[in-house]
Amino acid sequence: MEEAKDRSLEVTPTWAVAIVCSIFVLASFGLERSIHFTGKYLRRRKEKSLYQALDKIKEELMLLGFISLLLTVFQPVIASICMPHNFIEHMLPEGLHKLHIFIFVLAVVHVVYSCLTLILGRYKVHGWSAWERRAQAEPQTETPSTSNFLLVRQSTFLKKHANPKWISSDFLSWIVCFFRQFGRSVTYTEYQTLRLGFIRNHNLTPSFDFHRYLLRVLEDDFKKVVGISFYLWFFVVLFLLLNVSGWHTYFWIAFLPLGILLVVGAKLQNIIMALAVEIAEEQKNQSTVVVNLRDELFWFNRPKLILYLIHFVLFQNAFELAFFVWIWAAFGFDSCFMENLGFVITRLVIGVIVQVLCSYSTLPLYALVTQVFH
Repeated sequence: MEEAKDRSLEVTPTWAVAIVCSIFVLASFGLERSIHFTGKYLRRRKEKSLYQALDKIKEELMLLGFISLLLTVFQPVIASICMPHNFIEHMLPEGLHKLHIFIFVLAVVHVVYSCLTLILGRYKVHGWSAWERRAQAEPQTETPSTSNFLLVRQSTFLKKHANPKWISSDFLSWIVCFFRQFGRSVTYTEYQTLRLGFIRNHNLTPSFDFHRYLLRVLEDDFKKVVGISFYLWFFVVLFLLLNVSGWHTYFWIAFLPLGILLVVGAKLQNIIMALAVEIAEEQKNQSTVVVNLRDELFWFNRPKLILYLIHFVLFQNAFELAFFVWIWAAFGFDSCFMENLGFVITRLVIGVIVQVLCSYSTLPLYALVTQVFH
């Protein structure tokens, strides 16, 4: 039995070697061809942002494959390094093999999560198409007086956001913004006001298809959040380092993306509120209302900082699920890595909430708010 377990390639039947090799070659070739034809389809549809996102996915897959290849090549060297006796049990080749599996699982989960993010985001923005048709169907002219009137008439938007009972308190305003993200994050009056602000700031005609432009913007933002940046790899290494028995790192780290996402969502709602307050003040003094969105409304005057945080949230959430699947496949559900059932269920529920809230609400809202700047 032991001889059969340790049998080398030189005594393995040729048919077994050929079958295994054929399976890997066909699977790899099928994946490469599917990516190639997907790229051709996107180029034919002139989906430039999605094509660039696909290129980034290919780059990440190549990077993960290169890391796995290096681990395979240098596995005997790493295992033969002379280490202190108390380190020997932590440097076994079996541990490196399981690390290969983790890298593969991380790549698959990250790609699946990226596709799910785009699907949910596009579905959300697609729901605004009725608002776009409604806005374009309203009687409008290109005269400045009519354009000003269209901005002033958003009284529902002002009454909803510029309520003097709570805008005077920063704490109360943030509380209101925090809970607004769980409901209907964007209403028609908000969409109409931001749309008109974009049209005025860029001297466009009222018939401009702002909804189609938002879809392009969402795809462009998706291109930026689909990759795995250097600082995200640093986080992976840091997590693996701090995943010490008894610290429950895997459980507590699940709250990090949720906390960041809730703060980001509240910030975007707070920007809309600040816009409403400014419009209300301008209405008191003059008849012309200008949507004056600017970088100062964002943290550190950097709108892109929110996109970086969204990128981190999406990757960390994918990493959480990849780590769970890897532990389940490599060590079993009863492994000490799983800790207890309550922790596992809590992590999975938080992961689902973060993925849906970020993809369906926060990322589309970011695309809508920031476009008035550009």
